[in-house]
Amino acid sequence: MQRASIGWNLIRIYTFLVYVFLFAPIVVVVVLAFNPKQFGIFPMEGVSFRWFIKLAQNESIIEAFQNSLILGSLTAVIATAIGILAALAFIRFEFPAKNTLNTLLLSPIMIPEVVLGVALLLFLRWLQQPKSFALLLIGHVVLTLPYVLLIVQARLVGIKKEYEEAAKTLGANNFQTFRDVTFPLLLPAILAGALFAFTISFDDITATLFWATARNQTVPVKIFSMLRNSISPEINALGAVMIVLTIATPLFAGYLTRKFSTVKTK
Repeated sequence: MQRASIGWNLIRIYTFLVYVFLFAPIVVVVVLAFNPKQFGIFPMEGVSFRWFIKLAQNESIIEAFQNSLILGSLTAVIATAIGILAALAFIRFEFPAKNTLNTLLLSPIMIPEVVLGVALLLFLRWLQQPKSFALLLIGHVVLTLPYVLLIVQARLVGIKKEYEEAAKTLGANNFQTFRDVTFPLLLPAILAGALFAFTISFDDITATLFWATARNQTVPVKIFSMLRNSISPEINALGAVMIVLTIATPLFAGYLTRKFSTVKTK
């Protein structure tokens, strides 16, 4: 018993150290974002929003934020629309090569982003198509679609088909059945999938480095380029904003999922 207790204590200490190792750099970035001095020193001599103000006045960073927001929003809309249709096809219908197509749509999760980024870039080069915002959008849809598809499929499996059949028995056509029965029950998964797709798109850098152009830089790519040129305190402020957005969006998705899950499916 004593050896088991010592073993569990060592596991707890090791787990605590792992969490400290993972989250300490994030905490340091957020804290240094409020540092009034040019260089990061501890203890800090006061608290200031100087670098956030300077960040808001940087036109290139504002443009990168706009690109990321537009790209993330379009990615979420397109990936969610395709994910809903694909989930309905895979769960509600039988057709040849269904499992193969399902695996094909989910395969980007299993492929490293570097490989996916290079593959799509080489394919478009083979088609003699230049890098553009459309290429960036297609790439992000490919990256985020599997997550939306998995979330919507998991929700759709739990929705009894008898609800849809009852609506059709009462005279509703396929579209009316989807609009009035299936869609409201799927809404928690749809909202969660869309927000997760937005978060993944907004935060991605590995594959985006291969697809972005000088005019279509996103915030993560902008941070990477700033780190290569010089280390500015603005990076800490920008990193703090990115951390807040990246954490807040999934939490908001979880809140919406719980809120709309009050509709009983049993």
